[in-house]
Order: sequence, then structure tokens, then C-alpha cells
Amino acid sequence: MSDSAANPNDLRRQLPAVDQLLNHPRFEASRREHGDGLVIRAIRTTLAEWRRRLGDPAMSPLPTIDEAALLAAVERALAAEARLNVRAVFNLTGTVIHTNLGRSPLSEAAIDAVVQAARHPVALEYDLDKGRRGDRDRLVEGLLIELTGAEAATVVNNNAAAVLLALTALGAGREAVISRGEMIEIGGAFRMPDVMTAAGCRLVEVGATNRTHGRDFRQALGDDSGLIVKAHTSNYAITGFTSSVPEAELATIARDHGIPFMIDLGSGALTDFRELGLPHEARPGEAIAAGADLVTFSGDKLLGGPQAGIVVGKRELIERLKQHPLKRALRCDKLTLAALEATLRCYRDSAEPARHLPTLAMLSRGVDEIDAQAARLLPRMQAALDGVAEVVTRACRSQLGSGSLPVDRLDSRALVMRCTEGPALARLERTLRALPRPVIGRLHEGALWLDLRCLCREADERSFLAQLSGIQSLWRATP
Repeated sequence: MSDSAANPNDLRRQLPAVDQLLNHPRFEASRREHGDGLVIRAIRTTLAEWRRRLGDPAMSPLPTIDEAALLAAVERALAAEARLNVRAVFNLTGTVIHTNLGRSPLSEAAIDAVVQAARHPVALEYDLDKGRRGDRDRLVEGLLIELTGAEAATVVNNNAAAVLLALTALGAGREAVISRGEMIEIGGAFRMPDVMTAAGCRLVEVGATNRTHGRDFRQALGDDSGLIVKAHTSNYAITGFTSSVPEAELATIARDHGIPFMIDLGSGALTDFRELGLPHEARPGEAIAAGADLVTFSGDKLLGGPQAGIVVGKRELIERLKQHPLKRALRCDKLTLAALEATLRCYRDSAEPARHLPTLAMLSRGVDEIDAQAARLLPRMQAALDGVAEVVTRACRSQLGSGSLPVDRLDSRALVMRCTEGPALARLERTLRALPRPVIGRLHEGALWLDLRCLCREADERSFLAQLSGIQSLWRATP
């Protein structure tokens, strides 16, 4: 016999039944919008929590069940049940291309293309001119050829997959020769040695960590050599007494030995960043011009498009990749290809891609503009956090993120919040994450910093301000 059944005065016996709450007029609209199943889950979750709390001897006894509080609790549970796990957030971390926050937001043209592809059947692997099955790569291959100067191109679901496919198709069972200073590891434990092993290549490291010469490659190459690999050191930098072999020289060495030369650029920009006032970033077209046979790069980093791994290069080698069994396992769906096509068209057709691509707009945003925004937001944040935290503006330095230009930083401004008590800072961080559109900042020097570089759209600023009024109530409800 349960405790509540043994004790007729137990408040848990006064909790209403699921059906009674389900038929309450307060949930009629929710039932129409979401269906009974979701509402019932919210009711059961709430009742289970109330039974647990009412049965806890450490809780102060209540004279009766507060119906209004119970209904409000169900509504909160219902909102949590209905909320998508993939939620929009404000990225105010200071890392523009943030892997954990989805990297690059798409342009409006790419979003429109994705919506159309999602809503309708599309000519994905259907050749409309010939009326028969076609190749899905053709949707973007022509654009990639035009933008990079390569002979051919193919696309898979991310750059790690692109590297794996290229190494497997060209080097399985043979040696892959790479400079010791380029044995990279990036986020998520993607290690070049491990990928080479998975691809069936035998890794051959040449040179020293800080200095590698052309003779190192020539001495290492032999009958078992399958390809030369160069990895762009996108997420770290070696400085001081260093040297590396120029791409054009590596291309010549590979050609002399009759093997392919592959460059993994990682981020891969399609515009000259110097024109945006940013440090130079290696571009696929430059690698192709230097003699690379294959170049791999990402779609969702500096390119500003969807997650994709792009391979451009010699037609014969691209065809070998397309015919490999891994290609089908790693291929992109129609939504990715639709977004990628729209993004590439922006580079081809627009004289100012930064006006259309959010990532480029955020990276090239001037500090004066950010400073003016900080001045607008400061009094509103101070009012919203009155009695909770002191808020000031501070100069800060943003980073590109996702392994792009790891040493370089961008001047920016931040709203800096400091609580008088240490534990309260973690509580404040949780409070901002609990807002309808969570605000994600970074903890630094005993304060919570909100870097404003990525808050560059007027609509986003309005949305940010609109939810400030809810901070105080969330603060009181957040443990």
C-alpha cells in the first residue's frame, strides 16, 4: 500500500486525475495546436513532479493544492515539451564561427532555396534536358569549377568526409607523405594520422615539427608512395625558426614521381579577405593555381554556407572519388545542395558577398558600429539587471572560430556583467540561457561577457531587447 493511500490526509490524494486536467478549458487551445498526446505528457510530467515534492518530508506541509499553481506548472511543462531541441540562440561568445552553435548562419537566398527544396520534389538526380537519371553533383559542380578554376568538383557531407574519401580513393594500401608539422588535430578529435589509418594509408612523416624542406619529401618518396598531402594548419600556428615547402614545389615533386598532390584547406574562403579588412586566408583557387591535384575545404566555415565537404581538382581524380563506394555513403541531401548552390551563386553573381552572407558580414563588421550598439544596449541591460549585476562595456577581441586564422583577433565590444558573489555569476549565466531565445556568452576574469560582434542584424537586436524584461522573473526562478 502506498503512503498516500495509507494516509487520507496526504495531499497527493488531492491531485486531479490526468483526464480532469486534460479537459480543463485552459488547455483547449493547446490540444488544438499540439494534439492530446503532447498535452498528456506535460500533465503526467507535472503530476509526477508534484507527487515527488508533496511526498518529500523535508518540504513544508501545504494546507491544500493550489490549482492555479498546478495549472501554471502544466503550462510550463507543455511549453518545454513543445519546444524544439534545435533552438535559435544569440551567439555572443566572441567566436563567430562557433561549432557548438551551428557554425555559419545561411543567407536569405540559401534559406529560400532550402524551403523550396523541402516543400517540393526537385530535380536532384534527374537530368531535365535528357529526361533521365543524372548526377546530383552537377547542381553545384559548374559553380565550383567557375569559382576555383578546377577541372571538376564533388561534394560530401563535411570536410572530414572529404579528406577520408580522397585518402581512401587515392591512397588506400599505399603511403601518404605529409610534413610532421602538419599532423593536425581539430575539434572533435579529428586527427590526420587517425583519418589516414582509417583510409587504409600508411602514414609517412617527413621533416621536423618546425621545419620541413623539399628534399625531405624527395628522399621519402618511393615505389609505395600513393600521394603527397598538405594540411592547412588552420587551428594553430608555429612561429619562430620555421620553414615549409611551398605548394608549387610540392606539386612539382609529386608530378615528378607520378603521384597526386592533395591539399586540405580546412576552412576554405572563396573571397579575398584582405578586401574585407581581414587577414589573408588561403583560397581553393590559389591552391589549384599552385598545382594541387585535389583541394578539400568546408562549406560551413569561411564560405558561409551549409555543412559540406567540397573537393575540387583534376577531372580524372574527381571521377575516381565519385566512383568509390564511400561516395554514396557520404553524399549530401537535397537541402544541403540547395543551400550550397545559393551560397555559391552569391559569390559568383555579387560584387559584395559580405552584404548577403551573414558570416562575412559579422567578420567584417567595423568596431565603431559595434561601439555604437554597445552604447544603445548598455542602459537597457543595466535596467534589466538592476539589483542582479553591474553592467559595463569593455573592449574585447573576437575570434573567427572553427580553426580559421587561429592567431588573429578582431576588435569588438562587449557588455560585461559582474555579480558581487561568485556563485551568482553562474546563476546569471543560467538565467540568460533560460530566456526564450537563449543568450550564450563567455565567462572571463570573473565576469560574464557578451561580445556584440554577432548581434549585427537589426531584427536580432530588437529580439534581444524584447526579452530583457523577463530576466528578473527568470532570475528569481533560477536556482
